[in-house]
Amino acid sequence: MDFSGKFVLVTGGSRGIGKAVSTAFASKGACVAVQYNSNHEAAEETVSSLPGGAHFSIQADISKPEAIEPLIRAVHQRFGRLDIVVNNAGIFVLHPIEYVEYDQWQSVWKETLGLNLIGTANMMYWASQYMIKQGGGRIINISSRGAFRGEPEAPAYGASKAGLNALSQSLAQQLAKYNIFIGIVAPGFVDTDRVAEFLNGPRGNSIKNQSPLGRVAKPEEVAHAVLFLASEGAEFMTGSIIDVNGASYLRS
Repeated sequence: MDFSGKFVLVTGGSRGIGKAVSTAFASKGACVAVQYNSNHEAAEETVSSLPGGAHFSIQADISKPEAIEPLIRAVHQRFGRLDIVVNNAGIFVLHPIEYVEYDQWQSVWKETLGLNLIGTANMMYWASQYMIKQGGGRIINISSRGAFRGEPEAPAYGASKAGLNALSQSLAQQLAKYNIFIGIVAPGFVDTDRVAEFLNGPRGNSIKNQSPLGRVAKPEEVAHAVLFLASEGAEFMTGSIIDVNGASYLRS
């Protein structure tokens, strides 16, 4: 998987899975734009850690529709083209239905769908406009095991990821004629800062033992699947979903 001469945008690229994806692409020769929302320091630290290339960080709030085209345009102008977009930015908010007030229920749904699904849809819209003009590209979306297994305490998250899968597969069919190929990676629990409180809490062992490997995924293992779907030779897998959950949830 050689990405020399390729230009990549990773949303939520400064931490966790996004940082691992950014690092993996850079280590294979790509130039990476690391999008962040609010943590400029973390984004700059990630960029400075990437090997080689003319990497840079860029701020944008993907939940805001008006922010997307300027983001894509800025990256395209900086690089001259945009070969790969990885839609990793997302939020996970607990809101068990029997405990939250109705106002909070509505707020979490709006916020979660606004970023995880609608924000990604807008990213795919503008990325595809540029990719069509340049003759093709790759879009890889980070989904979740929760799209299939369910998220009882975070139903908006589960629904957003199920919608993301349908969105990705619909556009895989529509965009293939333009040599734009769509991949989806669906991790289970991943050892990142976002889930540290779960892994280090009283439910930590039970979460790890959901997998027969007795652990959760490493961010680098998710990144490996992303790079595979973005690689030359994976075109006929467009619309495919790769599960990265250590056999904690199997579907056929």
